[in-house]
Amino acid sequence: MRKSQNQKPARRLTDYITPYGFNFVHSRKPWVVAFWSAMFPGYGHIMLCKYGLGLILVTWETVINTLAGINSAIFYSCTGQFELAKKVLDKNWIFLYIGVYIFSIWDSYRRTIHLNNHYEIGYREKDNIFISNMSLLELNVLEKREPILALIWSLIVPGLGELYLHRFVTSAYFILWLSIVIKYSHIMPAMYCSFIGDFAQAKALVNPQWLLFLPSIVGFNAYTSYVNTVQLNRIYEREQAQYLKETYQDDKFEMPI
Repeated sequence: MRKSQNQKPARRLTDYITPYGFNFVHSRKPWVVAFWSAMFPGYGHIMLCKYGLGLILVTWETVINTLAGINSAIFYSCTGQFELAKKVLDKNWIFLYIGVYIFSIWDSYRRTIHLNNHYEIGYREKDNIFISNMSLLELNVLEKREPILALIWSLIVPGLGELYLHRFVTSAYFILWLSIVIKYSHIMPAMYCSFIGDFAQAKALVNPQWLLFLPSIVGFNAYTSYVNTVQLNRIYEREQAQYLKETYQDDKFEMPI
């Protein structure tokens, strides 16, 4: 990104813009991040924009959960089929699952506290905020957006809310992950059978192991899209305030009045 000669690089960056997305740090409640890690290991780290670590944990959760049959066991337990739940649960994998699951919750909570401190210091230091970035293939401009629209698009198709925010990395991840879950859960054929009244066939088609991944995908994407829109709007307002103060406000003007 281009910087003016008078601008010094910030010691603690709190936001970064590329032609393909935004990355930023802001104050979060640690228990909320830990909650999403409990819902799906890796989601808490994705909330913190730790995409590399988040992707590793999401991949681990998908593979080990499937090998252990955890979602299927949960589904059968909730429907009162306890013997079937015990049968599908693979005890060779379940104990490996527990350790990393707890680590994901603890690490996301710990990192949230650290990044909150980082954000508070960076905010007080008044780091430089950039509102646009351009390449030969793409243009990204910081602008105010409607949080409710991001929420609605995320509920329609997870990933579209992030695309509305011009965050291509997270958008591509959610759309790809949603496509995989829909493919292996067989939810679309099951929905079609339900619409025509063939509920027995719909029940036979659906795969509970993959189906239970779907609520966390939809809920998490809807929540993060809304929160990220609100935060990007705050960054936009902060940049405008800094620009007006540095450009038009007299140095002798005392604030607050």
